[in-house]
Amino acid sequence: MPALIVRAGGQAEKRFLEFFAAQIRNRNTREAYLRAVRDFLDWAESVGVGELLDIEPMHVATWVELKMRGYEAQSVKQQLAALRHFFDWLVMGQVLTINPAGFVRGPKFSCAVGKTPILSPNETRQLIRAIPTDTLVGLRDRALIGLMVYTFARVSAAVGMNVKDVFPKQDALWVRLHEKGGKRHEMPCQHNLKDWLREYIEAAGIAEDGNGPLFRTVDRKTKTLGTTRLDRQRAWAMVKRRAHEAGIDAPGICNHTFRGTGITAYLENPEAKLEHAQRMAAHADPKTTRLYDRRGDQVSLDEVERIGI
Repeated sequence: MPALIVRAGGQAEKRFLEFFAAQIRNRNTREAYLRAVRDFLDWAESVGVGELLDIEPMHVATWVELKMRGYEAQSVKQQLAALRHFFDWLVMGQVLTINPAGFVRGPKFSCAVGKTPILSPNETRQLIRAIPTDTLVGLRDRALIGLMVYTFARVSAAVGMNVKDVFPKQDALWVRLHEKGGKRHEMPCQHNLKDWLREYIEAAGIAEDGNGPLFRTVDRKTKTLGTTRLDRQRAWAMVKRRAHEAGIDAPGICNHTFRGTGITAYLENPEAKLEHAQRMAAHADPKTTRLYDRRGDQVSLDEVERIGI
């Protein structure tokens, strides 16, 4: 716990713990907010702020300016939002009288297209076909990547699935995803994904373990599945390794790449509709879905090639 919170006494410590334990349900958001709050409070102490009550808007504004030197505007805005919510919580708990972050303007940021790199359909097929399917690890990795491509799933929802979240329905195989904000989202499997999931589950021998994690870590020595759930960091390492082995040159490739790849590939179909992509991606706002649509990248390249020099 940051020293400024400890020195402020029991009520401040209680509100600090309550904020992260009771107010924020999403694990990723909790981790991001905790990093931002700790970073600011540790910085404030390092520049001579002795008590929590001594924090002023000028301290927050200075911290924001320093952050702008090493982070992009969107990241700084998110970190400032974490401070605002945290200090609001302290004000409601009568630990502070005002919110020092409430008076500070964040950096301007506007984005019409997301920055996450995506793969072309050919690159995606190349990556998937390069995964060896004569090993359990290969079957698992193909199923996980396929799941993110064909269902537009976030990696947290994918690795958070249990075996029972793959189930038959209406003469098809469906998956159940628990997305951000507590959304329960169900999707039918595309035919490739259906085969990949069934092959992985059968080879892993986990069909009867309904409450067990679907995607699990593999013991490097025995090459058998354990009971530990695969996490986002290990999934990211796997994605980078598989891309390298497939000869895919995609700097910055990450788990989220496949969400954008799937959405763009879907929208390239002449019969595709944005509202359907929105529902499939479990987005509340179609503007969010448009951030993943990179069809304009190819259009721009085609136009540039018309410059006949």
